[in-house]
Order: sequence, then C-alpha cells, then structure tokens
Amino acid sequence: MKSTYPGDLVLTASWVLPISSPPIRDGAVRVGDGRILRVGTVQEVLRHTDASREAPAAPQAPVTRIDLPEAALLPGFVNVHTHLELTLLRSYCEGLDFFSWIRRLTEAKYGRLGLEDYRTSVRWGALEAIRSGVTTVGDAGDSGQVLDGLLESGLRAIAYQEVFGPDEKDCRAKLEELQASIDRLQSRPNSRVRPGVSPHAPYTVSEPLFRGVKDLALARQLPLSIHVGESRAERLLVRDGQGPFAEFLRSRGIPWKARGISPVAYLADLGVLEARPLLVHAVDADSRDVQLIQSAGASVAHCPKSNAKLGHGVAPLLEFLEAGIKTGLGTDGAVSNNGCDFLEEARTAVLFQRARAPADFKNLDARAMLRMMTLGGAEALGLESEIGSLEPGKFADLTAVSLSAPSLKPSHDPETSIIFSASGRDVILTLVEGQVLFRDGKVKTLDEEGLRGRLEEAAAKLK
Repeated sequence: MKSTYPGDLVLTASWVLPISSPPIRDGAVRVGDGRILRVGTVQEVLRHTDASREAPAAPQAPVTRIDLPEAALLPGFVNVHTHLELTLLRSYCEGLDFFSWIRRLTEAKYGRLGLEDYRTSVRWGALEAIRSGVTTVGDAGDSGQVLDGLLESGLRAIAYQEVFGPDEKDCRAKLEELQASIDRLQSRPNSRVRPGVSPHAPYTVSEPLFRGVKDLALARQLPLSIHVGESRAERLLVRDGQGPFAEFLRSRGIPWKARGISPVAYLADLGVLEARPLLVHAVDADSRDVQLIQSAGASVAHCPKSNAKLGHGVAPLLEFLEAGIKTGLGTDGAVSNNGCDFLEEARTAVLFQRARAPADFKNLDARAMLRMMTLGGAEALGLESEIGSLEPGKFADLTAVSLSAPSLKPSHDPETSIIFSASGRDVILTLVEGQVLFRDGKVKTLDEEGLRGRLEEAAAKLK
C-alpha cells in the first residue's frame, strides 16, 4: 500500500507507548516504506533522521513531520472479532433471548438484504473501526462482499469465510462452496487482507463439516475461527441434546446426539483444536476447557460487551491470561454490541473482570489491557511478527489518542487515562503501513457522506 507521504514520516507525541517496552515521554516514531524505522525520544529520532540525511552515501529524501502534542502514539488497535457485514443490523435484534436473536438475524440476512446492502454495511463498519483507532480486524462473514470493502478501507485484516451446515448430508456441497470462496479470495493476493475459514458454531456445523474445514485449513495453511462456548443454549445442545437449538434441529429432521461434554471439549474430540483456531467468546469455559485450549495452542477472542448484552455472562479472561493463552479483544458485530468503540470495549473488559474477581484486579491493569488491544490481539491472529508493537521492522500501523479533553485532565499516567477515561472520540490519527486512514476528524479512504445515504436506504428495507 502506497504511503500518504513521499519519503519518510516522523511522528512526535507527548507520549509514545511501544507496548513491548516502557512508555517514552516526548517520544517519536520514524516511518519509511510502510515500516517502523526508529522509536525513541524526539531528540533521538530527530538526531538519527538528521544524521541519515547528512550521510554522503544516503539518498536525499523528504521527511514529513507530524506533531501530536497532548497525545499518546501507540500501535494500532487489533480487533480480533468483527462482523462488518452486519453493521447494518445495529439495534435491529433487541430484547430477545439468544435463540430468537439468531433467528431474527438469520431472517434479515437471507430474506431482506441484498449484495449492495452488504457492501455498504462492510464499508460503514470499516469506517467506524478506523475512527476508533483500529488498524487490524479479524472479520467473519459469508456474504462474499467483505474483501472489496476491506481493501478499499485500507484496514489490515484476516477475512474469515464463514460456513454453515448442520445437516451431514450437505457436507460435501458446503465444503465445495467454501473451497470456491477461498479460491476467489486467494485469486486477489494482498499482503494486508488474508483469507481464513470459519465453521460458524457447534449448533450450525455438523461433525463431518467441522472435520472437513479443519483439514482444509491445515492443508492450505489458513487461519481458523469458531464461535464456541458462547451460551447456555449451546451447552445444553452439546452436552445434553436439549434446549432450543436441539429442538430446532429436530424440527428440520436433523438428528443430534448428546455428547455429555462441553462445547470446547467437543471441538477437541473432533480434532478441530489441532488447527489452533481462534475461539470466539468462550464464555462457557471451565477449568478443563482452559486446559484444553492452552494445551492445543489455540487462542481466544474476548468480546465482553456482546457477551453481556446477549445475557451470556462474563468469560474467564483472567484464567485465560494466567494459563498463557493468546487472547485478543473483539467487539463482535454492531448487531450484538450496538457500538464498536474499541476503547469502550477495553474499559468494559477490565471492569467486568474486577467485578468478577476483585481480589485479582491488579492482574489486569491498564498496561495489560493495552497489550491485549495491540500485541495480544496480534498474537491471537498469528500476526505478532508484523504488528502489535512499535518496533523497527514492523509495519507502521499506528494510532494516536488525544489526552487534551476535559474528561482526560489531569493525566497522571497516559496508560490509565487511555483505558479508563478515553473513548473512540479521542482518537485523532490512524495509519496502516504509513498511509493515513483517519486524520483531522475525517476518514480519508472512504466516502462517509455517500455511505451515510446508502446506509439509510438499506436500513429502510428492514422496517
């Protein structure tokens, strides 16, 4: 992706938060060719810049400087679980139990919305992410309209192609459709947006389809993502063969036998954890499940607001972290979260864990949460060698959070201010590979006003 500025870019800020090393007061980051070249104090980085420009063997290149007084500069946020194509359904499925919520969502997806609606929805969701300081998403969708929107937006992403199929008789056809979708995604190679696969959940995917998708992921080296351990209804289905999902499957003539184990253990028995998937939600995870996830080397997408809004509870985040499980933060989709403000998501995550386990509140302080939002998310997606911290050689994916608003004053500690006082409205800059996606209150890669009109037209179909 072409940088916004010719030559190198130097960004200075009152604070630079590298994540992999301590905060730097009056810091700076130098960027060139889409990569981070140097991180340090303003004096160190500018001295290095001046020296490099004066070196006889070095070519003369323009250097652009962006000063961010009263702001913190840090790695771009990594939102490990989104559904951008469902942004259009914000506030559409309200006040429903989980099974009824799923049914209403499904009816809207396949009965009322067309491809152009999905295109608009993806772009609007990407716009919201960029404004919130997010530079990378792990997005799950099945409309086939996600790739173009992600490429246009400038975001980095793993685009997980979802597959559904609870009836074993449909397994071969579903796998063929999935492979065709992956072929289409891989026919347009892009270093920023990579394809993955997502067998949706235990209540929507048959045993042979789970195994087939796992084999496909391993054979083609594709990242794998699965919704699992999300709800009590899911546990009732897997463990006891009871509950609303079981009744619905039986009403469609799809047999289901009780496994007598948890949903996470069910995936382990199927061999699906061999692919080291990203397990989304994992609210309903006991100590045995935590052990299974850890031993398999799988990772977790923690979505606290969505979990709470749908009445699923609070996931054992502290236990995941204590076990060394790679865990990232996700907003889920706007259909279950309503807002995708990543800083608000982070604050919710910390507060829920402190309410759940007050004696352990020091285990999840502001610094730990900032790590989860950045390097932790990169680790959960398998991208930690490329993004997630401010280190020379990594991609120049950065965000800046203003510390100047009244609600952030005084700021005795920038990390605490960002987690406990800031919101997406305080984000003032978002870059991916040195390209400015958001600055001066405007998203540079997407037509916000044009999208706004198309969004309203699409939303009218749902009334």
